[in-house]
Amino acid sequence: MRIVKCDCTDVFDQRLAGITDEVAAEVAAGNLIVYPTETVYGIGADIFNEVAVKNLFLAKKRPFDMALSVAVSDKKMMESIAVLDENADKLVKAFLPGPLTVIIEKKRDVPDLVTSMSKKVGIRMPDHPVTKEIIKRTGPIVATSANTHSHPDATDIGSAVKDLGSAVSVYVDSGPSRLKKPSTIVWIMNGQVEIIRQGAITIKNIEDVLNA
Repeated sequence: MRIVKCDCTDVFDQRLAGITDEVAAEVAAGNLIVYPTETVYGIGADIFNEVAVKNLFLAKKRPFDMALSVAVSDKKMMESIAVLDENADKLVKAFLPGPLTVIIEKKRDVPDLVTSMSKKVGIRMPDHPVTKEIIKRTGPIVATSANTHSHPDATDIGSAVKDLGSAVSVYVDSGPSRLKKPSTIVWIMNGQVEIIRQGAITIKNIEDVLNA
């Protein structure tokens, strides 16, 4: 286990490329990472490595019947694992990257282990320059809060380390989370939209975009 300090602005600095390469290599090796987002810290693994995903469930003490969300770096990567309808496309254009999780129909190659056998998947596009660069190198990774099940979300690296300890190979410390609250979760299927959890984006924000 090691902690990598990452002081960064809103724009990716090429001097941080070494950090992103190092963290991406850990994901490729099947290890778990903790990464910063604008909401709370997340714990990640390669979604296509079932051993790594199982280890993530175990590290969090999370029931296997609770689906995991997935983090992507851009819309193209999102479309490689999920099906975007008109409503999803509106929300992606309006809010992503940003504090929104969109639950939409998954594509067949997304492992059932990640989605707990569901045919839909929650997708995040974190608004953090280093994390976006990490995901560009790794491909889609798990997006779930870096804490053990039922514990408070980690808004700083110390909280994540306290909960997850040596189960995680590398922690990326970017200081306290900017928003300190989780993403808003929106479920979209067959043209219907349901707000599952209001987080940093309000229900009114969502409705305004969908009704425009």
